[in-house]
Amino acid sequence: MKIIGLIGGMSWESSLEYYRIINEQVKEKLGGLHSAKCLMYSVDFDEIATLQHHGNWQKATTLLINSAQTLEKGGADFIVICTNTMHKMADAVQNKINIPLLHIADATAEKIKAHGLKKIGLLGTKFTMEEDFYKGRLINKYGLDVITPDEKDRQIVHDVIYHELCLGQINPSSKVRFITIINALVAQGAEGVILGCTEIPLLVKQEEVKVILFDTTRIHAESVVAYSLQ
Repeated sequence: MKIIGLIGGMSWESSLEYYRIINEQVKEKLGGLHSAKCLMYSVDFDEIATLQHHGNWQKATTLLINSAQTLEKGGADFIVICTNTMHKMADAVQNKINIPLLHIADATAEKIKAHGLKKIGLLGTKFTMEEDFYKGRLINKYGLDVITPDEKDRQIVHDVIYHELCLGQINPSSKVRFITIINALVAQGAEGVILGCTEIPLLVKQEEVKVILFDTTRIHAESVVAYSLQ
C-alpha cells in the first residue's frame, strides 16, 4: 500500500469526506481491520481564501508547494490536493516534488468518458468555472464540451461555496437554487454535471436531480485508493 499525502483544509469539511471515503474504500477492498496509510497537511483555509480573492496566486502556490514538499519528506508516495480550485497550481506543485500528483480533473474526466458522455456542465468556484486550468484540461486533454452557468448563477454558486458550505452551513434554499442551476445546464444540453467543488456534494445529492452528477470528492478519493493499492 502506497502512503497517500493529502493537502487538506480547503475546507476541512470536504477534507473530512476525503478521509472517510478513502478509509472506507480501503476497508472494502482489503477487508478486516485495514485502513489507509496516509499523511495530511491541513492548511488554514482563511489564509488561502484571502490569497485567492486578492489574486495573490504566487503566494498561494508557494504555500501548496511547501505543503507538498513537507508531505514528501514525511514519507508520502504521492500527493493529493483535496480541492478543485487549488489545482490551478497543480503543475507548479508537481514540478517542485519528486513524487506523482494525482489530478482531480483527470480522475473526473476518465469517469465521464467511461459513461460515454460528451457535453458536460461544470459547477465550482468562479475560479474553476471561469479560468482555463480546469475547463481547459477537460476540453484539450479529454475532448469534452464543457458548459457553465451564466454570470449571475456563477456568482450564486461561488458565494454559496465560500459563505455557506465552507462554513459547514447547509441551507435548504441554497439547495433549491443549485438544483435550478443544474436544471438550466441540462436545458442547454448537459448530459451530466460536474460538482467541481469538493463542498458541493454536501449540499446536492444524486437522488435530488435527474441528470448524472459527478461528485469530484468521491471520484478523486476512489482514484486515490486505486492508485495506492496498485
